[in-house]
Amino acid sequence: MSGAALSARAQPVVLVFGDSLSAGYGLPQGRGWVDLLRQRLAAADQPLQVVNASISGETTLGGRNRLPAMLAQHRPRAVILQLGANDALRGQSLDRMRENLQAMVKASRAANAEVLLVGMRIPPNYGQEYTRKFQASFAEVARSQKIAIVPFLLEGFADQREMFQSDGIHPTVQAQPLMLDTVWAKLGPLLAKLR
Repeated sequence: MSGAALSARAQPVVLVFGDSLSAGYGLPQGRGWVDLLRQRLAAADQPLQVVNASISGETTLGGRNRLPAMLAQHRPRAVILQLGANDALRGQSLDRMRENLQAMVKASRAANAEVLLVGMRIPPNYGQEYTRKFQASFAEVARSQKIAIVPFLLEGFADQREMFQSDGIHPTVQAQPLMLDTVWAKLGPLLAKLR
């Protein structure tokens, strides 16, 4: 193994575990908010390795099934958990979604990782009650598990059509720095604990 590879392995890992919003769907390679996070940490000379294990279309059930292997492989010190939007888009049970999120938080903590939960909102066309309960689910999980939360990943631009790709769902390149700033507001203090 090369010296650079050994050095990378020795760095504490931040595992980003999300869906297409974190996987960089529809963006040029290296332009998603997770890539910008890597750049920000490097510019600040913070010795952290960012591993993006996000998959487009991922649900909380898929994530729950996949997470143990990721925790064992990467042994992260921090997990950014950004799942749930696809559960809602498919009209799945919010009780199951909460259970899956809680299970992933517990698994991450059992692996000695700090957890940052990233919340989402959905359009009102899913029905007022479902929309409200979906949004509240993230806060409920964060409160019950006593973890940090980013209330809404798309804060500040969700109502600006020009900040989204042609599908109206996935943010453009121009939106990625805003997403990073939103996550960083809660991630920065969490990473300070790792030093």
